[in-house]
Amino acid sequence: MKLKKLCSIAVTCALLMTGCSSTSNTDKDNAGSDANASGAYPIKINHAFGETVIESEPENVATIAWGNHDVPLALGVVPVGVSKANYGESDENGLLPWTAEKYKELGVENPVVYDDVDGLDYEAISDSNPDVILAAYSGITQEEYDLLSEIAPVVAYPENAWQTLWRDQITMDATAMGKKAEGEALVKELEDLIKEKTANYSDLEGKTAAFCYFNPADLGSFYVYTPQDPRAAYLTDLGLAFPENIAKLAESENTFAIQMSAENIDILKDVDMIVCYGNDDLIKAMQADSLLGTVDAIKNGAIAAIEDGSVLSASCTPSALSIPATIDEYLEIIGAAASNVK
Repeated sequence: MKLKKLCSIAVTCALLMTGCSSTSNTDKDNAGSDANASGAYPIKINHAFGETVIESEPENVATIAWGNHDVPLALGVVPVGVSKANYGESDENGLLPWTAEKYKELGVENPVVYDDVDGLDYEAISDSNPDVILAAYSGITQEEYDLLSEIAPVVAYPENAWQTLWRDQITMDATAMGKKAEGEALVKELEDLIKEKTANYSDLEGKTAAFCYFNPADLGSFYVYTPQDPRAAYLTDLGLAFPENIAKLAESENTFAIQMSAENIDILKDVDMIVCYGNDDLIKAMQADSLLGTVDAIKNGAIAAIEDGSVLSASCTPSALSIPATIDEYLEIIGAAASNVK
């Protein structure tokens, strides 16, 4: 998501959510590694706040935060409650298109949606009577985790808030449901889909790309998403390479995005292309800026601008259902930007 809306998911600026990894394939190779591989109970899952023990197969699955609901839905399980989308074009229920479509496919007309954009609705979550609460990709605090744990066992993120990649989100959430094998199969299915789709965009291979956030109202600073962020990591799934200088900078930063002054725009000087939230007006403003306009990728128009608040912008932080729903459109825009690389 983006900082501002993102940050509702996290703060309120212009970065976080809608959207966020080591390089491309996995957040942590051992995420949830203590979970029982056989599916036998009890299942133990390690995460940032310790260990969650699930004594028996959950019948009522609740999810909070971004994209976690897409995991049970993709596996054919209807959650007893899910968080309202806080970014992107959602329907009257507060659901993004791919989520709403899956509910309909599963025969659910009126899904339970927690109105938790401004904070967790503990009462609504409790009233949905969950046996487990999935939050593998989230930004919950220790206090929130403790309060949620009074309702049901909670599966939090592996290590850092908003830094769980889509593969780990799927495997951790699926494992908590007693469906680890199904989750791994879903990951493989999505990897095969990505491989099939990117085969038509071989010119992306090896080009470096940075996912950034530029505020149209103030180009005096910008944000660069780190390899730990699902948005940036997803670009590497699509064949692009993460810039080495940004990766090195991120080594000392325990965050999904780094704020930079426009005076430090040289951090992008060797980047082949840029992906960001915005439109043609933003691109023109960047090109006209005395500092930003010196970067080749900006000067040449090698920018994949994703309309802020659009359906596609919401899918830049990938999930089990958003990937198949939007990968064609995303690749088309990125491919067009890549054609301007010189």
